[in-house]
Amino acid sequence: MAVTIVLTNQKGGVGKTTTTGALAAGLVERGKKVLALDMDPQGNLGFSLGLDSSSERTIYDMMKGRLGIREVIMSTDYCDVIPSDISLSAGVLEFYGNRRELLLKDALAGVQADYDFIIIDTPPALNILTVNAYVASDYLIVPMASEILSLVGLTQLKETVDSVRESLNPSLGILGILLTKYNARTRLSNEVRDMAQTVAAQMKTRLFEAKIRSSVSVSELPAHGVSIYEYAPHAKPTEDYRGFVDEVLQRIG
Repeated sequence: MAVTIVLTNQKGGVGKTTTTGALAAGLVERGKKVLALDMDPQGNLGFSLGLDSSSERTIYDMMKGRLGIREVIMSTDYCDVIPSDISLSAGVLEFYGNRRELLLKDALAGVQADYDFIIIDTPPALNILTVNAYVASDYLIVPMASEILSLVGLTQLKETVDSVRESLNPSLGILGILLTKYNARTRLSNEVRDMAQTVAAQMKTRLFEAKIRSSVSVSELPAHGVSIYEYAPHAKPTEDYRGFVDEVLQRIG
């Protein structure tokens, strides 16, 4: 059965999609069978893993019941992907009914045995799309930029996680908080690291030892449609992401 991990943060600009793609591609490098799933209506994850920027079949079609899950899975050079596009934003209003929080979990049940990992990217919001991802997952990872404002909102995220645990997914765990845009030479990055450690303890988790350093290569990556390991194999953030993937595997055990 697949281990399902969701990358989440209600704040944008924290490197969430880049981290999702790096985790998915990094797990494949280590011989794992991976399905990457895009729950963000911006639809950037598929492109970052090599899909064409437009797709006739998306996760919206699956969650609306128009297509089965196997019909929306696309193959790339890195892993299998379920893409998204702006139509998914309508789902916030259109997904309704007693089981609307379980739409994704119910769909993924049909392919759990096909993969070692299912990695989910989520929108920078706490809404029905995010809740579906939480309900379907075993673990959360919270990418967080090394900026003071990135700490804002983590309390609300904790409240949402607690609510999902109480009502829909009691086994949901927080695997850790990952600092991105990190520069160990600046006072700000180190102050944010210390505050993030406190927040992590409150959320009953911890920071990842790996911290993703800032680099031009990371800024350029989204425009190229390849993994960071291919685009900048010797860059410092690439080294950091490899350490992060190793740490994820260690923490899951």
